[in-house]
Amino acid sequence: MLNLVAASAFFVLIHLLISGTRVRDGLIARIGQGPYMGLFVALSFAGLFWLGWAFGQARGSSANEVYWTVGSASRHIQMLLQLLAVVLIVIGLTTPNPTSVRQEKTIERPDVVKGILRVTRHPFLWGVAIWALGHLVVNGDRASLILFGSLLVLALSGTSSIDAKRKRALGEAWDGFAAQTSNVPFAAIVAGRQQLMLGEIGVWRILAAIAVYLALVLGHPWIAGVPALAPA
Repeated sequence: MLNLVAASAFFVLIHLLISGTRVRDGLIARIGQGPYMGLFVALSFAGLFWLGWAFGQARGSSANEVYWTVGSASRHIQMLLQLLAVVLIVIGLTTPNPTSVRQEKTIERPDVVKGILRVTRHPFLWGVAIWALGHLVVNGDRASLILFGSLLVLALSGTSSIDAKRKRALGEAWDGFAAQTSNVPFAAIVAGRQQLMLGEIGVWRILAAIAVYLALVLGHPWIAGVPALAPA
């Protein structure tokens, strides 16, 4: 279990204490953007591999105490949460967005705020947060609490971290973009700064998200070792 705690801490901290802070700025100034990105990607993949391996070991450990179990209704709600999560993740990854990796220059586009960005400027991270929350609901064991809890914290805190990073890098251009959008989903629409325009999202993105979701559901026994409707 300690191995999982260490892996979770490593993965969270390299994002919150390096990627989202002035440490990142200093490293880029010293070694350059390209080498920094290569090093950070390598560390991230190593962290993900460590997380997956440590989680697999922890699930079968005698220290993996179960705190709660859920019924079939909760698991079906979880399936709906995962659909929403995958839709946000896929749409977020395929929509030009100044908050995404190496897409800062899209902020110069006069029509950059459209589609899902009218809902939230962090669709990918909110999708990850919903994904992690859904797994927490149906998995009450200690290993799942550590893994999915740490990923939930990382996703939610990552939105503010990226905002601060982009503000330092983009200055007034970021201020204008942030004024038109919101971190919290639908906040800009509720405040009257935006309108919900689903047609801008693109039917192909929604269909792609559904296809990914179905593939994950069918592949869940091979990915996680259990059916999608069972505790993951």
